[in-house]
Amino acid sequence: MFPEFQLAQQLFQARGIETLILDPSELEYVDGALSAHGKPIDMVYNRLVDFALEAPALGALRHAYLDGAAVVTPNPRAHALMADKRNLTLLSDAQTLRDWGLSETEAGYLDRAVPKTLLVSASDEAELWSNRRKLFFKPVAGHGSKGVYRGEKLTRRVFEEILKGDYIAQNFVPAGERTLRVDGTVTTRKVDIRLYTYAGQLLLSAARVYQGQATNFRTPGGGFAPVFQV
Repeated sequence: MFPEFQLAQQLFQARGIETLILDPSELEYVDGALSAHGKPIDMVYNRLVDFALEAPALGALRHAYLDGAAVVTPNPRAHALMADKRNLTLLSDAQTLRDWGLSETEAGYLDRAVPKTLLVSASDEAELWSNRRKLFFKPVAGHGSKGVYRGEKLTRRVFEEILKGDYIAQNFVPAGERTLRVDGTVTTRKVDIRLYTYAGQLLLSAARVYQGQATNFRTPGGGFAPVFQV
């Protein structure tokens, strides 16, 4: 959110690091240097969710990244390795995990934690439609719950669009729930646990409390919540 950008900008600038909040159209790449408004740019934090830098408006940034003229985070390679949802088809396949050298115990952890995931293919149309009530469909490059569908509520028209796009299908796993009091009324909300990590180390645990098909910040009494380990 924009206020968070401004907070980050203030933190960096307080430590002597000049920081700009920019639209990609403001970037220029000339003679091996990335700049904006005449100021050199050596690192870009990309929050445009076009992680592959494919949009024409990102041409300057893409060229600078490919030439090694600027650090981009997350960069296309890191996102493809760590966040592309197609990776879930591998992480939910116990035999693939064993082939990679994981022990039975390690493969078992992932097998229990990652819902079985398949890459949607038109050749599997009949099976996917037949089993749709047990599945959840997500675009491989999606974000923020955009374009996700619970199979139980899927129409034939939307299903046809999914077959034409790049989608994965996951076994549906009901969200965990917690009871809480909102404006004096005891009610139930769904809970989504997030683990924030860097370089293999856990930095922060947090939860998002919500109702509806996907996590959101609009639910009364919802939003971020602390996680206590007991």
